[in-house]
Formats: sequence, C-alpha cells, structure tokens
Amino acid sequence: MGIVLRDSSIGLMWINKDMFQKEHLIKLANMKMPFGKYSGRVLIDLPEEYLLWFQKQGFPEGELGTLMALALEFKIEGLESVIRPLRRD
Repeated sequence: MGIVLRDSSIGLMWINKDMFQKEHLIKLANMKMPFGKYSGRVLIDLPEEYLLWFQKQGFPEGELGTLMALALEFKIEGLESVIRPLRRD
C-alpha cells in the first residue's frame, strides 16, 4: 500500500509507504525552499496556491519535488498542524 500524490505530468503518483518515513515529516517542517519567489521559506509554510502551481507545471525532480508534493497533500487535507511541532527552531 502507498500514498497517492497528485502530479499533473503523470496523473497520480504512488509513494511506497516504506519511502514515506518520519524523516520526510521532519524535512517538511525544517527544509527551506532553495529557489523562487518563496526562497528561504520552510516547505510546509509555502502557500497552497504556490504548490498547486508547481503541481500543474510539474514538481522539481528528486527529493525536493517529493517533499513539495507531500506538503501540498498535507495542506489539502488540513494537516499542517501535524508537521509544525517537528520544527527545530
């Protein structure tokens, strides 16, 4: 079983539950966007509209894209509060 993520380039993307680990949640709470309009902002704090734009255009390749897609899913489901306590301020 996996987690379904929406991705405009392929319709749906499955993330194997073994790939979805606690470290992904910690990175969502602490990793900063490395480029663009919201450079320096923590991924879970990116505006939903910005993440939706990336969903339509295509998320970046690799871990950043995966984490951005996860951030969008958490926002759509209203679960940002699950991620925020994991911050290492």
